[in-house]
Order: sequence, then structure tokens, then C-alpha cells
Amino acid sequence: MLYLLSDLSGVFSPLNVFRYITFRTGGALFTAGFFVFWFGPWIISLLRLRQGKGQPIREDGPQSHLLTKRGTPTMGGLMILAGVMVAVLLWANPRNHYVWIVMMVTLGFGAIGFYDDYLKVTKQSHKGFSGKFRLALEALIAVAACVAVAEYSAPGLAYRLAFPVFKDAIINLGLFYVAFAGFVIVGAGNAVNITDGLDGLAIVPVMIAAATFGVIAYLVGNVIYASYLQVNYVPGTGELAVVCGALIGAGLGFLWFNAPPAQIFMGDTGSLALGGLLGTVAVATKHEIVLGIVGGLFVLEILSVIIQVASFKLTGKRVFRMAPIHHHFEQKGWKEPQVVIRFWIIAVVLALLGLATLKLR
Repeated sequence: MLYLLSDLSGVFSPLNVFRYITFRTGGALFTAGFFVFWFGPWIISLLRLRQGKGQPIREDGPQSHLLTKRGTPTMGGLMILAGVMVAVLLWANPRNHYVWIVMMVTLGFGAIGFYDDYLKVTKQSHKGFSGKFRLALEALIAVAACVAVAEYSAPGLAYRLAFPVFKDAIINLGLFYVAFAGFVIVGAGNAVNITDGLDGLAIVPVMIAAATFGVIAYLVGNVIYASYLQVNYVPGTGELAVVCGALIGAGLGFLWFNAPPAQIFMGDTGSLALGGLLGTVAVATKHEIVLGIVGGLFVLEILSVIIQVASFKLTGKRVFRMAPIHHHFEQKGWKEPQVVIRFWIIAVVLALLGLATLKLR
């Protein structure tokens, strides 16, 4: 709501600073980070008290996890979502439709993940509620968001898919675009969910992707920069940089407690919500395909599961020692910190490749 102070800039000129997206993005980052860092210990203590035994550990996972991770509370995504929401309400333009669409998906996916975590904790089982029903709910939220994005898009961009690298390469998919964009959002949510298996493994690549899409949102939402880079100008999406800044800040605060050995896990509450947020920002900025590059680590993780399951059902053989692929490298002898840090490096490289598509035309 601090953005509204800019309406008084005619009376008191220093308030004009609240009009600048860059200033408010920085404000959102620090606000979310401070909120999570300050309230984190209290939230962790409360969750540990409520959950007792913490998140159930898969019996068919790496055996070392049964010793090192047992008893750690989950639902840490509540910390992240609270920090993001406080920062967005404080710093984002409340008149911007894209901000509310992104937050609708984030909170909707977060609610689904929270219910799934709740069932796992109360039943002390790694199985939540029906996977098909969960996907149906996610698809419903995603499709509603995609229709809303299309309705608020400029006439020349609605229901159209833009291709990176190729100048003016944009295809009108009609209603099929809603299905495609919905798949992007649901896929992003579940890909981050699959990646969240080691301490700090998911949150850092999420922050890297958020920083990348914060830059993309700022550039495509600015007519001068969009014209210079020859990318599609999407009015209003620059405000999503503030949302991405809030996510980075909340992620940094969460990482303080999630760094090995983790005091708390993100859980489905956080992973589904953060993936959904990234997917929706990609759809709003018309960079759905670029998300596949920037979030290539998440794509690799979910593909490893799909390949493993398909191979075992068709041939009875496994391609990886264990899926998702981060467990494969654990089984090969890599220590957890090695897997995590090397995957962070991959995430940085992929983010740079994604940003490079803005200039390659």
C-alpha cells in the first residue's frame, strides 16, 4: 500500500520515489526477508510443537535420511508465503491486475500443498490426498488464472504464444493457449515440489529463477526496454518484479533456517506455491518457453521421475539408481552438500542462458 503514497507526490515530491518499481522491489525484498528472519524461530517452534514427529520420511528413499531428517517439522512454506504476502501488500501497486492473479495462484497452490502436508503429518505417511484430485484442483486454479491473464493482456498478445530468440515469432493458439499455459503453471508447481528433497536444494534455484523473471518482468513491462530488446511489450507486468523481489527476500530468510542441517522443511505448502508463482509470472510476461530454460533444473528433476516410472513399467528396469535425480547422485556417493551446491551452479548457468534469450534476436 506504500505505492499509494506516490499519489501525494504532487504535494511532497520525495514521495515520488514510491512510483519506481526498482525502489519498491528492493523494499519488498528487505521486508519479506526481515519478516521471515524475525518470525522464523517462533513459527518453527510452533510447527514443531504441533507436528510432534515432524515430516514423515519415505522408507524407500535414501536410508541416511531416516536418521538425519527424522523429526524435522514441515510446512515451512507458511513462512515464505507470509513474508511474500506482507511485502506484496506493502510495496506492490494494489491496482495492478497481474499482481492479484499471481497471488491468487500462489495462495491457491499453497492451500492445496498445506492440506497435503497436513494429511501427511497427521497420518504419519508420505501419502497425502488423491494425486488426481490434487492435479484437478491445480488445473482449475491455473486455467482460471490463464483466462484472467489473457483477458487483461493487450489485444495483440491475448491467447498467443511467443517464441524466444525469433523476432516477432508469436502464434495465436486460441483457447488451446489456455490449456498450454495452464500446463506450464501446474507443471512448474509440481516440478519444484519434486525438487524439494534435500536441504536448501529447491529454495535457491527458486530464488535464482525469481531474480531472472524479476528482470524479465521489469524489461517487458517497460516500453523503452522492450522496444530496444525487440521483445513483446506487456503493459503492467513490470509490477511483477516487486512480487519476485518479495519471493527472493522471503527465500533468503527461509534459507537461513533451511540450510543444512535444516531446522524446517518447505513442504508441499511452499514448493507448490512457489512453482505456481514462477509459472504464472512466466505466462503473464509471455515467456513460458524461457521458463523451461531458466527452470531447467526443475524440468530435469520431474523428467527423471517420469522416465524412471515409464521405464520400470515398460521394461522392469530402472534408468536411475533412485528418482528424483538428486537421489541418484546421492546413491552414487555424492554427499548431500555436493549435490545441492552443484545443482545450484546448474541453476545459475541456466538462468544466464534464459536471460541471454532477451538479447538474441
